[in-house]
Amino acid sequence: MAHFLGIDIGTSGTKTLVVSEDGKILAEAAQGYGLAMPKPLWTEQNPEDWWQATIATVRAAVKKAKLKPADIKAIGLSGQMHGSVFLDKNHQVVRPALLWNDQRTKAECDEIEQRAGGRKKLIQMVANPALTGFTAPKILWLRNNEPKNFAKTVKVLLPKDDIRRRLTGEYATEVSDASGMLLLDVAKRNWSTKLLEKLELDPSMFAKVYESEEVTGKLTAAAAKELGLTTDCVVVGGAGDCAANAVGTGVVEGGILSNSLGTSGVMFVHSDQMQVDPQGRLHTFCHAVRGKWHMMGVTLSAAGSLQWFVEKICSEVNAKKNAYDIINEEAAKAPRGSEGLFFLPYLSGERTPHADSNARGSFVGLTLSHGRGHLARSIMEGVAYSLRDSLAILAEMKVPVKQIRASGGGAKSPLWRQIQADVFGQEVVTINAEQGPAYGVALLAAVGAGSYKNIQEACAATISVVSRTPADKKAIPIYDRGFPIYQQLYQSLKKDFVAIAGLG
Repeated sequence: MAHFLGIDIGTSGTKTLVVSEDGKILAEAAQGYGLAMPKPLWTEQNPEDWWQATIATVRAAVKKAKLKPADIKAIGLSGQMHGSVFLDKNHQVVRPALLWNDQRTKAECDEIEQRAGGRKKLIQMVANPALTGFTAPKILWLRNNEPKNFAKTVKVLLPKDDIRRRLTGEYATEVSDASGMLLLDVAKRNWSTKLLEKLELDPSMFAKVYESEEVTGKLTAAAAKELGLTTDCVVVGGAGDCAANAVGTGVVEGGILSNSLGTSGVMFVHSDQMQVDPQGRLHTFCHAVRGKWHMMGVTLSAAGSLQWFVEKICSEVNAKKNAYDIINEEAAKAPRGSEGLFFLPYLSGERTPHADSNARGSFVGLTLSHGRGHLARSIMEGVAYSLRDSLAILAEMKVPVKQIRASGGGAKSPLWRQIQADVFGQEVVTINAEQGPAYGVALLAAVGAGSYKNIQEACAATISVVSRTPADKKAIPIYDRGFPIYQQLYQSLKKDFVAIAGLG
């Protein structure tokens, strides 16, 4: 039986899975690394840390699985999106990589829109507006602020694609991750020559673009030796972490939406045709499914909002091993709607639908009758409302959502799953696969190696629904009344958020 590796180069660490041909996870290994913040709102990492973590986790996972080097037939790569690795002519890293959550590029976002001829024309070219997290603004920031480093740069790679370079010696990327650079013609699934010309960027700076299951190269002798594998092992395109998570949860056909409730919340829906929100509230990217696309809405502080509450506000509870169980029990005792208490989950600003870095987290409607359980429940409800914002835009665009698949840490709470179902007015299901991006790219590796004819077949063979949480008909009207109030609160506070942000 063939075996495959799924490697996910995340922000806090790298995870590697060993997956058998029938989709079973045989072993896993993880290694963390640090994050540098040289200035407020700046985030950087050393790409060498990713490579050392890749070596360590591959060796550890293969050893745990008790496999021989030749048993590993293919590798799939996933990773944090949007990050920028700058390389010189000698394949050396020019400076630390700028990450997806780095916020230094507001001026460059404005420059991109100006050079493109306005926000509307930019969206027509690359399907998305300019956001500070994307890669293109980072490249312009380097040119504007570190011209000597920019002059040295001959290639710009995404995090997982720098690991690919170390594995295969090839400069390659794939459509899903490349979509998040703001330089890809998402409709044609290749670089936008029109935008590159307007930004005065040389097309040779960017890697060849593949579909996600395509083979992009084989392990070099040096890489095979470091990983303890063979040069017969191939590396497929893989996917950015959001698309990889969608594959890992079986969101590879129309009508299925993935709701990933981690630190951030991601609403990800498969689309057989390319559809673009003309206002740019949702991202439209190429999917990791050949010839398909997806739309995605993001809540920056989803389960992260509850984590903040437990760790920073409930210190005496946080000291206990079952802290989240205690908070869940208290939240369950509070009534639906939290007796008029609303929470705006904008602790890190917000992306969908507002794209507002000035937005701030807020409790609105507090009274003397509210207790800790009310606050906890209102956080869960506020996050669910924020995710419903994305669902409302999809409904406006007439994108069908027949099934919602919940994943991530927040999905482990039965109460939070029920709140989501009630706020969405739709059943929420969970599935047997819980390893997300690393599992998704392991399945893509299996397709690339020929074990399955396509990713749809691979997912059908390995992923199934294991629980169902139907919406409570009595709760739906409560949340239907609350949702427009939640939406109006942002509009009412928008100008105040700007003033508050100015206070530092």
